[in-house]
Order: sequence, then structure tokens, then C-alpha cells
Amino acid sequence: MEQVRSFIAIELPEEIKKGLRELQAQLKAGSRAPVKWVDPTHIHLTLKFLGNVAADRMEEITAAMTQAVQGTSYFSLEVRELGVFPNPGRVQIVWVGVSGEVAKLAHLQQRIESGLEGLGFPPEGRRFTPQLTLARVRDQATPDERARLGQLIAETKFEAAHSFMVEAVNLMKSQLTREGPIYTRISSAALDQPLPTAKA
Repeated sequence: MEQVRSFIAIELPEEIKKGLRELQAQLKAGSRAPVKWVDPTHIHLTLKFLGNVAADRMEEITAAMTQAVQGTSYFSLEVRELGVFPNPGRVQIVWVGVSGEVAKLAHLQQRIESGLEGLGFPPEGRRFTPQLTLARVRDQATPDERARLGQLIAETKFEAAHSFMVEAVNLMKSQLTREGPIYTRISSAALDQPLPTAKA
């Protein structure tokens, strides 16, 4: 049986990816640290990583995902603020934060987690923290290069909030290639459209 490396995620609109690309260009210009930058085309907000799953299970995963989003209407998120893991003196991962209606996001992620637990997918051991990975520092980076990158990030402002409306969650396929991962949408579960507001 074919195995599909898959995950559930919220895809980002093009204007958000454009903003992330501009931010990367700004950081690249100021850093010489050996860094693997994530292509903004591939950046998404992961809600649940599933790993290698039998291809014939995609339908039941989609059904669980569709059930999980019922009762959740569209909500707004913002992409803003720049941060690092584990700390600015020893940078390993560069990320961009997600704010806005994060309580709705967390509730949606928990519903997806619960629905998939019923299908045998173990829940994550750590708390869900929404963020977008911008770059990973390569192993050969020196402590000095990591610290300088941390200082650059601390001095870089990314305050122009890029907001977008979450209207669906998607089951995604990830194919790992030498050139980098290729992501393909397998299925989508639409959130409830908000009720029109009554005009005074």
C-alpha cells in the first residue's frame, strides 16, 4: 500500500508569502551565517503532522477534518513579529509569529487533534504554538555567527501586520526531493461562512 507523508495545515495567501519573501531578503542582506531559508511558497501554518499514512486512509482523515471544523466560522489571523529558538545567543530556528483570533485557532486545532486521536493518531505532547518557520541555521554555523544573526533579528522590525481570513483547513501531501519538499493539497474542509451582519 502506498504511503503518503501528510499533514493538516492552513495555507497562506500570496500577499503574506510576498511579505515573508521581502523579510527574508532583508535578513539575507545583513547576515552571513550559513542558513537554510524556507521558500515562502512552501510556508504554511501546520495544525497536525501525520507522518507516513496509507493512501486509503485519506478519506477517513478528510471526514474527521470536516467534522472537526463544523461550528467554526471564518476567523482572522495576523502574521507579525520575528523571533528565534532557542534564544538570540544561540539561534537554531528563525520564525514569524501568528496573532489575531488565536483562541479560535487553538480551539480548531484541538478539535482536529481530538478527531484524529479517534483514528489512532497520538496527540502532540507539547502545547500548540502557532508560528511560521522562516529559516533553519545549518549545523556548521559557529557560535559567533549564530549570535550575530540573533542580534540582527532583534534589530529587525517586522511590525507591518499582514492579516488574512482563515476559511478552510487542508490535508496536504509532502514529497521530499533533493530540490526541497513539494506540497500538494489532497483535500479541503471549509469553515462555516459568517452570518451577514444586519444593517441598521
